[in-house]
Parts: sequence; structure tokens; C-alpha cells
Amino acid sequence: MTTALPKSAAALVARASEPEFTAWRRNIVRLGGCTNPIHLVGAATVYDKTTGAALLSYGSDVYGGRLLTACGNRRATVCPACSGLYRADTYHLVRAGLVGGKEVPEAVGDHPRVFATLTAPGFGPVHTRREQEDGRVRPCRPRRAGECCPHGRPAGCRERHPADDLRLGEPLCPRCYDYAGAVLWHAFAGRLWHRFGLELRREVARRAGLPRTEFGEVARLSYAKVAEYQRRGLVHFHAVIRLDGPGGPDSTPPGWATVPLLVDAVRSVVGRVRLTAPGADVVGPRVLRFGSQVDVRPVTSQEREAGERRPGSAAAVAGYIAKYAIKGAESAGAVDGRIHHAREMVMLPVRAHVLRMIGTCWWLGGLPEFAPLGLRRWAHMLGYGGHFSSKSRRYSTTLTALRQARADHRAEQQRASLGLVDHPTVTVGQWRYAGRGYSPEAALLAASVRAGGGLHGA
Repeated sequence: MTTALPKSAAALVARASEPEFTAWRRNIVRLGGCTNPIHLVGAATVYDKTTGAALLSYGSDVYGGRLLTACGNRRATVCPACSGLYRADTYHLVRAGLVGGKEVPEAVGDHPRVFATLTAPGFGPVHTRREQEDGRVRPCRPRRAGECCPHGRPAGCRERHPADDLRLGEPLCPRCYDYAGAVLWHAFAGRLWHRFGLELRREVARRAGLPRTEFGEVARLSYAKVAEYQRRGLVHFHAVIRLDGPGGPDSTPPGWATVPLLVDAVRSVVGRVRLTAPGADVVGPRVLRFGSQVDVRPVTSQEREAGERRPGSAAAVAGYIAKYAIKGAESAGAVDGRIHHAREMVMLPVRAHVLRMIGTCWWLGGLPEFAPLGLRRWAHMLGYGGHFSSKSRRYSTTLTALRQARADHRAEQQRASLGLVDHPTVTVGQWRYAGRGYSPEAALLAASVRAGGGLHGA
């Protein structure tokens, strides 16, 4: 008895018999398994700059009619291949600001720097998992037996939740939980970080005995940060904060700039940053701030010690930030795409707590008092519309510079394979967008590349 091949496999077998199969296959394999490539149609010609002679011409017809390029999406849930490249770039960007490299001097490793975690405040008790130093799990929220909230729900939880418990992050009482406050905090989280940066400069200047207006003449604060969603649906900020001389990583910081000064300044400022939320007449007055749990520790050049719960070495910190740079609200149980109509919320595959936050975004976003916040636009992000990973201008290199260096390296490799190393060349071409995605047989080939650990440009 003969078993019929799946349609995608049959299509791939048929494609393999075509004369242009090798070029078609190369067009897909070089994307490293990108899940949603962009299609381009057009042609280009390589000219000798000196003589003007045409050395090479190529077009999309060589690749089956369309040239494919990677989507470049940073989120691992959307495209594992492109997000892996984004994660690697982020790692090198952060690490360069800690130990040098990528045109950043190695002397930057001697500058005072800390790794800080700024948390969201509490908006109501949620189920949590707490571990002791020896690894044993503590009770969730122990309270007296029979103690209840105003709505008659138990005020505590004595269970020791496993790591995969679906209740983690869920409120003990949804009616007690301040969903409006949580959504508004998300909407202003980026502004809170901005205010934190301003206040930190002022605090460092005060501790150094400098007027605020003179701080920029003797020192500069640089940072690289990432936002991480917690199970309760709120973001934490993880940031490397570095104290440089006035010229950035190229200049030596002043003598008073020390790690203890920076640690104390960060801890002091976090508790002072405040913003007043709009719409007090609708949802009541709210003062937005960071949470009381703040972790600040020096970044060392040593490797991470065995049993250490938080990263402390430069490589570990860079890896920690890069890991969360490719995640989004889906790590808290939310959805990938935007919500365009309220009726879509009925079918969302999310847990009850996340659905309530999305519903609160939609409700507040329809009120004129909150219209400037664009809460409906960011409902799928639970109200957070800020950058997931960002850095100050002089922290280190840029993602653009890293991508350009990689593109130049690959172009040089291609020039060498074509025998054009000794020719000064310029490429003139015209390309236009023609769609995205894969045909069934191309999707099958891309999946095999991902399974085999293929790399971009291979």
C-alpha cells in the first residue's frame, strides 16, 4: 500500500526537479529559518567605479521570481530565527558598554556601573511563588484562618505553588485588585523611567557637591535597559547604569565617581519619583511610582558565582538583558497582535486576569480623559506602549552599526567569491515590496533549516 505524501512535501519534490531549484533553495536557506520573510521584486547591477563597466547583474527572476529577505522581528514568539539574531546583537551592545569592544575603549570596564531592577508597585495581592535561600518553597501569602477581604474572598493563600501553577500572578480577589491603577501605571511607565533618569543626575550631582547645571561638564550617566513582563502582567525594568566622564565611555570619570555613590543614589531616587495620573474625576486620584522592591548591585568582571540568583558579571548581565529583549506581553499570557474591535476580546485565548487588564485598557481608552494615552492601541500590551529595550545615546555602539558591520562583512565575502575584491564597485538597483510569507514547500524547507540551527546569511 502506497502512502500519499503531504501536499507540502509533494510540492517540494516537484520543485526539486526544476532547473532553478538550487537558486530557489539558496534564497530560503540563507534566511536561517525566518518564519515570515519579505518578498522583493526588482533587479540590480554592480558597476566598476573607475571604468563604469557593468560587472554583474542579478534580479529576482533568478530566485524563482522573488528575492526573499528576513522579517527582522525581535519577538521570539513571532520569528525565532530573527529574534535570535536580535538577541545576539543586544548582548554585544550591552557587553561593549561594560568591557569595551565595538569601537568602545576597554577602559570603560573601570567606570562605576551597577545593574538595577526597578519594579512595579502592588495593585492588589496575587498568587506568587517564593523560594528560600535553600530552594524550599514558602507559602504563598499566609494569613490567619478565616481572614477575608471586603468581598468575602480569603485574604491569604497558604499553598506552596509549583512553578507551572496557572494561578501564579492571578489576584486573590479580582474585585479588590486595582486594574485601573495597573493600566495607568503601564501607560506612564516610560515617563517614570525618564523622570528617574533626570532625578538620578540631580542626586549624583548633589552627592558630589556640584550644582545641577555643572554636572554635564564633569560627568555623564549612561544606561541600557530592558522591560520584562511579570506573571501579574506588569513590567519590571532591568538596567545597566554607568557613570562616565563628560565625553561618555571615551573619557575618565571624576575621582568622586564611585560604585557605592551610584548604588546609594539609585536607591534614594527610586523612592522619590512620582507622577500624578490623569482622570481623577473618573477613577479617583492616583500617584504613580515605582515599587518598593529595588535591587541594585555592582557589575563585576568576574564570572557568575555558583548558586548566585542574580547576574553580577558583565557577561551575565548582558545575557540577562538580551534574554528579555526578545520577549513581549505574551510572556505574561497576553496576545501578539493588536485588538481592533471590542468583540475580539470574547475569543482571546488569555487567562481571566489578563482579559480584565485588556478590558480595562479598552474601557479607559474610550474615555476622553485618557484619549492621549492611546490605551486601546496598546490593549494587547496591557497598556504598556514604551520601548522594550533602549539605551542612552553614548552608552556604547548601536544596533544599526552592528547590522551594518555584518552586512559589510557579508558583502565583502560575496565580492571575494565573485573575484571583485580588487575592483572599487557601486551597486545600482531598484526593488519593490511584493508580499511576505512562504509557499507550502518553502515553509517546509524553512522549518528544516530552523530545526537544523541554520544561521542568517548561511
